[in-house]
Amino acid sequence: MSQQLQVEGIDVFIEGQGSETIVMIHGWPDTYRLWDEQVDFFKTKYRCVRFTLPGFDIDKPCQAFSLQQTIQIFKSIIEKVSPDQKVILILHDWGCIFGYQFYMQNQSMVSRIIGIDVGEVRSFQKDLPSKAKVMVVTYQIWLALAWRIGGRLGDKMTRAMARVLQCKSDPQYISVCMNYPYYITWFGAFGSYKGTVEFVPSCPMLFVYGTKKPFMFHSAKWAEQLSSQQGNQVLGFDTSHWVMTGKPEKFNQAVEAWLSQAESQ
Repeated sequence: MSQQLQVEGIDVFIEGQGSETIVMIHGWPDTYRLWDEQVDFFKTKYRCVRFTLPGFDIDKPCQAFSLQQTIQIFKSIIEKVSPDQKVILILHDWGCIFGYQFYMQNQSMVSRIIGIDVGEVRSFQKDLPSKAKVMVVTYQIWLALAWRIGGRLGDKMTRAMARVLQCKSDPQYISVCMNYPYYITWFGAFGSYKGTVEFVPSCPMLFVYGTKKPFMFHSAKWAEQLSSQQGNQVLGFDTSHWVMTGKPEKFNQAVEAWLSQAESQ
């Protein structure tokens, strides 16, 4: 069973059937296609909902969205696809950052969270070693400048960085338009991200991260605190930043096992 909706200009894809709905939110430089293998796996037991982040769709106008606009779009989509029941969030990269902030403002709409490779931002920023901070600043400023430049040169800069970071997304769907979160981060445009709050989940959470990276996007202390709470779990996989595509079968099985355990509690 599949369905396609449009909510606030965003194309929303719904596949599968089940009593619960999983909403999958990607990051940079991906689209809804990132979750293909997860949808194929979970659609026999769950309704799988996915969409391309606002501003990331190469077929839509190139524009930036503020944090509050993004959160409002998430809320509108979830209210449309699951008006009477909480949803499960599966989040990756910027999807984590935006999804965590959505959760903090709309906790009554979320039953469980699966965060992939990005933890609570403030905690990991404090723990980054100097070399890692230089790497972060380098790639993020590059992408922010690409956004400012725009056009074909901006696209080339963006795709070049995607290759450097070993992103597996199809280059034909990658564009400079995806870089506005970095521009907002470094230049404080479009309302900035200064309004973010600390992410403190009160619902069960599974955090999965890749270990084959130059540095982590979460702090060890945060992960320890998270895993110490009943119902939560933290797993490290032998993959890069894109855990769900690096080891899809292992990832899917781990998520299914955790969801099943949570259901039985």
